[in-house]
Amino acid sequence: CHYRVATELVDSAPYNEIVHFCKIHRDKIETVFETLSYFDGVNFAARIKAPALFSTGLMDETCPPRTVFAAYNQIEGPKEIKVYPYNQHEGGQTDQTIEKLAFLANLWQ
Repeated sequence: CHYRVATELVDSAPYNEIVHFCKIHRDKIETVFETLSYFDGVNFAARIKAPALFSTGLMDETCPPRTVFAAYNQIEGPKEIKVYPYNQHEGGQTDQTIEKLAFLANLWQ
């Protein structure tokens, strides 16, 4: 989510390809991000009405937390977020699996 912000925060995959292109084609930067906006999750998050469970690792370079929170904050429906301060993209692993199962169980009650 939020490709423009992600490319300004990290220079790792998958954003490094965008960064590399923008370094060379400075005149196309706005076109790049306009095109990416058509499928950037942050632009669709406001449409989410179903209950949502998010998670983020504060050291995640694949989905930087700032971009996760950008999408999370757009959701108007019921939502929860679990933050794992010392994790990267793996997040809470088994702990998050337990959270997901509990979240689903609550939906079915």
